[in-house]
Amino acid sequence: MVKEPIKKDIKTSKDKIKLNSEKIRKREKSIKTVKTGLLIMLLFLIVTYFILKVIYETGYFTITLDPEFSQKSGLIMYEKLADKEEKKILKATKVEFMDNISVKWLPENIDEMGEGSHNGDNYLAYTFYIENKGSETINYWYEILADDIIKNVDEAIRIMIYRNGERTIYSKANKTTGEPELDTEKFHSDLELVIKHRENFEPGEIDKFTIVIYLEGDDPDCVDTLIGGEMKMHMDITEEHITN
Repeated sequence: MVKEPIKKDIKTSKDKIKLNSEKIRKREKSIKTVKTGLLIMLLFLIVTYFILKVIYETGYFTITLDPEFSQKSGLIMYEKLADKEEKKILKATKVEFMDNISVKWLPENIDEMGEGSHNGDNYLAYTFYIENKGSETINYWYEILADDIIKNVDEAIRIMIYRNGERTIYSKANKTTGEPELDTEKFHSDLELVIKHRENFEPGEIDKFTIVIYLEGDDPDCVDTLIGGEMKMHMDITEEHITN
């Protein structure tokens, strides 16, 4: 009479143990899945952080010479005429804050005021040289490309390029008319800002560049909504222009 209930109790206990074991396994599996997910997310954030760190610590403006083209053509790039230290990448000193100014406020001889970085109040200025150390006459392209634009600050940005003393100012087209702003050439496109072809660069010849970047206060698109905006760009020296 007593044996049957005991067997039933034993069976019930076994079922409970089995059920508890399954719960524990499921819980451990869930914890493992969550840990794996968090680890993957952490690794993604670390990788993203270092990518952004590399991008944004290269400076406000960089110039890159294509190494394969340089080796083939003999083209070299440097900051100082008296000390031709060849570099494949040049880095301009960043301007921490840039208020809007007028082109009329810039020094008239800004392309002769220094080598490398020679920034002033509310503008970036950078001078460097390209030299043909090879034995043949060559052509090359110089291109300025936008990497990042925040709050549409490109609407009023100006890129002034001196090449061997000749000045050209580039800007985004007027938002209303689509025409170039006063005394400027309009950007080639939203991201490919400047694309120019330098032809018949002879052996021993040197091109002097001065790049000036500022925010034009007389631009009709220079409005309060641009406050707090940022823009990062770079320049490439290449053998040929590749259309995106």
